[in-house]
Amino acid sequence: MLDINYIKKNFFFVIESLRFKKIKNIFFLIDNLFKIKKKIKNSKFVLDNFYRKIKKLSKNFKFLNNNKFKLKIFNIKLFIKKIEKLFQIYNKDLNFILDELPNLSHYSLYLINNKSNILNKNGLILNINKKLLSHWNLCKKYNIVDFQLGNKLTKPGFPVYKEKGSQIQRALVSFFLEEAKKKGYLEVQTPVIINKISAYGTGQLPDKEDQMYSVDKNLYLIPTGEIPITNLYRNIILKSENLPIKSVGHTLCFRKEAGSWGKNVRGLNRLHQFDKVEIVQLQESKKSYKSLNLMLRYVEDLLKKLFLPYRILKLCIGDLGFCSSFTYDIEVFSSVQNKWLEVSSISNFETYQSNRMKIKYKNSNNCINLLHTLNGSALALPRILAALLENNQAKYFIKVPKVLIPYTKFDKIF
Repeated sequence: MLDINYIKKNFFFVIESLRFKKIKNIFFLIDNLFKIKKKIKNSKFVLDNFYRKIKKLSKNFKFLNNNKFKLKIFNIKLFIKKIEKLFQIYNKDLNFILDELPNLSHYSLYLINNKSNILNKNGLILNINKKLLSHWNLCKKYNIVDFQLGNKLTKPGFPVYKEKGSQIQRALVSFFLEEAKKKGYLEVQTPVIINKISAYGTGQLPDKEDQMYSVDKNLYLIPTGEIPITNLYRNIILKSENLPIKSVGHTLCFRKEAGSWGKNVRGLNRLHQFDKVEIVQLQESKKSYKSLNLMLRYVEDLLKKLFLPYRILKLCIGDLGFCSSFTYDIEVFSSVQNKWLEVSSISNFETYQSNRMKIKYKNSNNCINLLHTLNGSALALPRILAALLENNQAKYFIKVPKVLIPYTKFDKIF
């Protein structure tokens, strides 16, 4: 959530930022914000005066049995209730507008064209070979992922992993968690069902409600582990000496993916249920972008250890998520499909989420400030598995990456 005082002080920058994010009726929205804020300020002023007045009147004990005096107090209390009700309505209107405004992008993104930039590529991209099998055909050939059985149990997008397919899934999760532990991340295991307050805190509500599976009117299945992990620190004031807070968690994720089921979403390319390991950091503002770059290097290192060809994209303003100020996307290459598959987004949300969740820290001068929140997929499993299968296939088997063998206890799938 944006801070209205910041909007007022940086009016033209905010207007330009929201224009880049294609927000309609920007001037009308901001003008309404200021008008409502003024009404809140005036209401508070009136309320404070009446609170003082009734407190002063209540001290006149000698008049407490006087009917006129009682009536006067009664009327003041009635008026206070009316103002309090208006005060609540104004605050609700203010928050409604603020909830609809996306985060502001990092200032550096305004210096580049409105097109996501490929920063670098790494790893050997195999020649496109029509004799190579797609991962969905490999899954069927080696009986490791059953898509039809998933359709029978649920619907498309809910596959069943079998034998070495489920074992390599477990191996990937264990490898990702162990690597995160080496980098100082504290592992947590969180619920996969969240309430509305949690979904609001990280910005999924109201922006992405139609993309989440609802359990009932107040509960949702998580679309990403970022939500429960970040919300662990909601309404908490941390100490600066304990920063950064680094957490990692493995969760099942559930998403109502848009689009029809066709060639672009075949196999593991796009699922409604999938495993993901998420890293989350809480950091003070002056150090958050250094932390973001360290998170990027960490995820890169995972892909290097898996010997997967990948590329890094710095997203332009138009491609940023609703809550993000700055995002790197990492994509792996699928040799058979001849396409890049996104496997990680690493983002800095600055104070947008922490303002909603009231995640703060106290510095050495005892000043309390909002923290910056950061997260990244490290990594999302379906497309990693798809790339591993396609890029490591031989004629009669699929080679298992060396780093996974201690977890799988086998070096080939055949």
